[in-house]
Amino acid sequence: MRLGYGIKIEVWGEYALFTRPEMKVERVSYDVITPSAARGIIEAIYFKPAIHWIIDRIHVCNPIMFTNVRRNEVKSKLMSGNAKSAMNGNANVIPIYTASDIQQRASMILKNVRYVIEAHFELTDKAGEDDTEEKHYNIVMRRLRNGQYFHQPCFGCREFPANFKLLEDNGVITTCNENRDLGYVLYDMDYSDKEDIRPMFFRAHLKDGVIDLKDCEVVR
Repeated sequence: MRLGYGIKIEVWGEYALFTRPEMKVERVSYDVITPSAARGIIEAIYFKPAIHWIIDRIHVCNPIMFTNVRRNEVKSKLMSGNAKSAMNGNANVIPIYTASDIQQRASMILKNVRYVIEAHFELTDKAGEDDTEEKHYNIVMRRLRNGQYFHQPCFGCREFPANFKLLEDNGVITTCNENRDLGYVLYDMDYSDKEDIRPMFFRAHLKDGVIDLKDCEVVR
């Protein structure tokens, strides 16, 4: 992938929650944004089946700070089988009434977050004859400069919106300059087998405020 088709975007917000999967009851956030969450922010701005976004680096600009909050959450889950039955016209499916199915849960979340995400895209096997790298690069750059998006980008949860702007080539990146071993962090989900979707993890090292993902080892 040529460097010319990479982008740098600055994202920031008041709160963020990148939930650790090992926490089953109360939500606890990772120390930093995960690569999959970073990809989700970019795809909220510009998503096409013809391209696949790959995160190269994450710059952690603000010091890592946590806070505790209590939130109302729906305690039940709507099963996929019930959803399919309802779509097929089954009137006996029992719905979930959120007003009577709410419980309070504590969450340890990040506050005052700011990151610079470096990413590039590659064409997929769904790309057509008209899908060129230049075409998609020009579109995403225009959308970033105009502040356009398909749906509101967020930091892990919908209630934590993410602001964003394009960081031009001459933009200065100021990081928190921390050095820290963050342990194993969720990298992304492996969708190669639709019947057996599995998480992928990597050992995240924060060096001078930067997580380099170009040569990281991904484990399943």
